Amino acid sequence: MNVCFASCSCSWGSLGPDRAVGRILAAGFYDDFPGAGRSWVAPDGPFNEHLVRDVGVLNLALAVVTIAAAVWLTRPLVRATAWAWLAYSVPHLVYHVWHRGALDPSDQVSSLTSLALVPVLALAVLVVSARPRPAARSRSEDHDRVPLVRD
Repeated sequence: MNVCFASCSCSWGSLGPDRAVGRILAAGFYDDFPGAGRSWVAPDGPFNEHLVRDVGVLNLALAVVTIAAAVWLTRPLVRATAWAWLAYSVPHLVYHVWHRGALDPSDQVSSLTSLALVPVLALAVLVVSARPRPAARSRSEDHDRVPLVRD
C-alpha cells in the first residue's frame, strides 16, 4: 500500500462521519505495509488505531509543507522543511535500527535502506540550499558590458 495513500486515508477517515472506511484502511496499513506480501508494521505489536491515525496526520502535514516548499522554492521554507524531515526521520531511523529483530533479514535491509534515504535527501537539500547565491549585478555593471545591439 502506498505510504502517502495510507497516511492520508487514515487521517481523512477520522474526519468524516463514517469512520468505517478509515478503520479499514488503517488496519490495511497495519497488516500490509509496505505491500507485496510484506508486513513491517504488524510485527511491532498490536494494532493501535490512535497511533496510526496520528502518524498519518503528521505525514500528511509534512507532505503539505514539502509541497509548499517545492512550489514556492524560498530558501527559508525549503530549509525549514528539510530540517523538519530530519527531525522526523532520524529518530524514526534510530528506532528501527534498534528494533529490527521482528523482521526477516531481507525486510530489515529494505526497511532500513528506505528509512535512511529520507535523512540523506534532507541533508542534500540543506547542503544545496546553503550555497551562497551569485551576487546580483548592479545596473552600473550592465552598462559596463559591451552592447550587442545599439539603442
